[in-house]
Amino acid sequence: MTQPPLSRQIQKLERAVGVSLLERDNRSVALTDAGKAFLDEARGLLNSVERATHHVQQIAAGKRGLLNVGFTAATGFSVLGTILDEIHEHMPGVHVDLHELVTGEQVEQLRSGNIDFGLGRLTGVHEELRSRVIHSERLVAAVPTSDRLVDGSGTIRRSDLSGRTIIMHSPERAKYFSDLITKHFTTSEFRVEHYLGQITTMINLTVRGHGVALVPESAKSLRIEGVEFLGFEDLEENIAEICAMWNKRSTNPALSLWLSHKGLDWP
Repeated sequence: MTQPPLSRQIQKLERAVGVSLLERDNRSVALTDAGKAFLDEARGLLNSVERATHHVQQIAAGKRGLLNVGFTAATGFSVLGTILDEIHEHMPGVHVDLHELVTGEQVEQLRSGNIDFGLGRLTGVHEELRSRVIHSERLVAAVPTSDRLVDGSGTIRRSDLSGRTIIMHSPERAKYFSDLITKHFTTSEFRVEHYLGQITTMINLTVRGHGVALVPESAKSLRIEGVEFLGFEDLEENIAEICAMWNKRSTNPALSLWLSHKGLDWP
């Protein structure tokens, strides 16, 4: 820019702010005190604009933002920790809010957009959602350490539970496990006194002698004293599955980036 238009622009700026920004003579031009302060403020504004631009670009790319993640209590002691570690490693600018919910509640929260990603035991087909199995494990029997079934072999047969009292999963609060047990066991041979939704509670009641609980093998990580976990010789391996779930209409860039990192289909 040549000198005349530059001088006019400076004069317009001085009129706009109402103070002299430059001291001029025939030999030099220098900032006034007001001009120095104005320059500092202007540089700060430009830096703020640059930071804001970078910030929104990071959000749009999914590298910053918020992921609301739902999980069941059982996934809390199996896959949740690993997934959180991976998110923090690969998406350090994304904050994760955790919501402990049974799977049915997660489905509703995913539909409404209150959570972005869920970890649960999915039953049925839900058109609004996409899901992928990300983990599977054995179903095992939790029994007191003093029980006669604990013979050192670490396994039993399904028929060994005939006539025993079983602490059963609630058909409403733990439908997945309730259906799984009904599918693979002859439940008419059991005596059921309690229907519960939380695996931790079931195992604690087992320790107190209230019955045998059928739980996912990852429950071993709870390390509750007084209980043994026995596998079944005559039951398929890895029948208890954990699904990742998300709403296929979600527009959260952080979710898109995470699913892409995991190799899951998007949307």
